[in-house]
Amino acid sequence: MTGLRPDRPPGAVMAAALLGLALFAAPLVGLLARTPWSRIGSVLTGPVATDALRISLLTSLAAAAVATALGIPLAWVLARWEFPGRSLVRGLVLLPMVLPPVVGGAALLYAFGRRGLIGEPVYDATGLLLPFSGWGVVVANAFVATPFLVVTVEAALRNLDPRFEAAGSVLGGGRWRVFRRITLPMIGPSVGAGVLLAWARALGEFGATVTFAGNLQGRTQTMPLAVFVALEQDRDTAIALSLVLVAVSLAVLVVLRDRWWRSW
Repeated sequence: MTGLRPDRPPGAVMAAALLGLALFAAPLVGLLARTPWSRIGSVLTGPVATDALRISLLTSLAAAAVATALGIPLAWVLARWEFPGRSLVRGLVLLPMVLPPVVGGAALLYAFGRRGLIGEPVYDATGLLLPFSGWGVVVANAFVATPFLVVTVEAALRNLDPRFEAAGSVLGGGRWRVFRRITLPMIGPSVGAGVLLAWARALGEFGATVTFAGNLQGRTQTMPLAVFVALEQDRDTAIALSLVLVAVSLAVLVVLRDRWWRSW
């Protein structure tokens, strides 16, 4: 026995941890110090900020809905169905988590753009054009946000005790009924966490959005894009919108606490 308390790290570890904390805290302190507190209300009600807030809210909620509709089935397939190439499929689904967002936006453009692999026949048949439109923002946001929901729900499904579902089947429940009445309620908290994470990720998306949907004020300019432009033209607006994004992101993490990490 060394006599060391397990909850008290060595001095060198504590010093490194404090430096690490400073790395994350210093930018936030700097942002708070430069925030125009006396004018923040008028700044956030200006035309640039209100347009960006409106577009960000609508498109991020729509992207979260798309992520939910597509991510839960994907998670179920990856968690419950053994098939050749499952690891490759999982890697493909999770690729946007590590892919540079600008590269993702370029890939979306070549897939769904006016001359894209899918976009061209769709445009010729229906006249629908996703790039540089509000729906293009939704697609870009959903592309980068859905993996966060998939990994959360897949982990919850893998950790679910299969005896409950087996009991439902024995009592005469079909696959869909067992999923709807037993599986889904039991993984409900993880689904909620995944949806919230997907929404927060969509709200903060920049690279894929600007590449695929452009940066048109009042049409496709979300809050991150407005911050980028305002840094050169109106720093008060840039700081105020940045503060909103930081507050939302921090609130999501505080609300979730360790639920997402436990699901892994």
